[in-house]
Amino acid sequence: MEIKSNAPARICLFGDHQDYLNLPVIACAINRFMKIKAKPNNSKIFKIFKTDLNEIDQISINDSLKIVKKEDYFRLALKVVKKYGCNPTEGYDLHISSDIPIKAGLSSSSSLVIAWIQFLVSTFKIDLEISPLIIAKLAFEAEVIEQGSSGGKMDQYTICNGNMIYLDPSDDNIQILKNPINTLIVGDSGESKDTLGMLAFLKKKSWESINKVKSRFPEFNIKKVDLKDLNLYYDLLGGNLSPFFEAAVMNYKITQKALNELSKNKILNKKYIGRLITEHHLLLKNNLKITTEKIDSMIESSIESGAYGAKIIGSGGGGCIVALADKNNANKIITKMKNAGAKDAFEVEISKGPSIS
Repeated sequence: MEIKSNAPARICLFGDHQDYLNLPVIACAINRFMKIKAKPNNSKIFKIFKTDLNEIDQISINDSLKIVKKEDYFRLALKVVKKYGCNPTEGYDLHISSDIPIKAGLSSSSSLVIAWIQFLVSTFKIDLEISPLIIAKLAFEAEVIEQGSSGGKMDQYTICNGNMIYLDPSDDNIQILKNPINTLIVGDSGESKDTLGMLAFLKKKSWESINKVKSRFPEFNIKKVDLKDLNLYYDLLGGNLSPFFEAAVMNYKITQKALNELSKNKILNKKYIGRLITEHHLLLKNNLKITTEKIDSMIESSIESGAYGAKIIGSGGGGCIVALADKNNANKIITKMKNAGAKDAFEVEISKGPSIS
């Protein structure tokens, strides 16, 4: 009997580089999917056929998994679920395919981990009550804790819950936002990025700036910063750390403004949300320096073509952008993105989340 386990990609709309600071994000799952098709193979081996990469891997169900290389997500996730009583009893042939661009800021790795964990815990059971939150926590443990990575919880929690969510990682508070945000266009620059390296550097600098302020002002709370006090903090931090601190403070403020608008029971003000998206992007560009010349060109062409706003997605240094538009000019924006150098551009819709059958 064939088992199908699918998990969507995700887009961060507000709060890139905030979740690892325990600050909120607004993100959504989209209708691009990592797909696993699994059939029993009468062995004690998981035979993994990575269709799109033309690669094959094999894992014994009895592998001790004592030493696992970074980014070996199949073994990392298997190691984690075994801790909680998920012990495979037979092998499967697993065919992996995806229409999610790889290393492009759409969380292809998290989608893979979640689809894989979903298959494992559904097929072989686990000593936990399965829920989207539990699968998200297992995926976070596999990707971040096991690897000693610098990532936050946004990817795993957004994909597992589906829809568009507001996530406060400081207490795992998740709000599903009902006010629809639609006509999102993704542009893939085709420029690969160093996700782990970029996250490690930016997390280090951001926490360094926050902790320096806290050392002088022990009661400091980034969620309660009065903007009139910013110059006081800048004087303390100097030119090297101030940009990281400003990005953290201002992106938090932007995310709260977006949450307020997206929580209203009325037609979405796309112009306002678009402006906030672009404000967020400018902090990622000018303060965190995570854009590239091609990314900047794609953003500019999107807005010149009528997009309400546009931003880079994910860790940066390449990857994708997202633009908020109207349906009637989506094709024009897609064409202009490609003319600006995008490898591909396409409209996406919000997804309900993972599925297994």
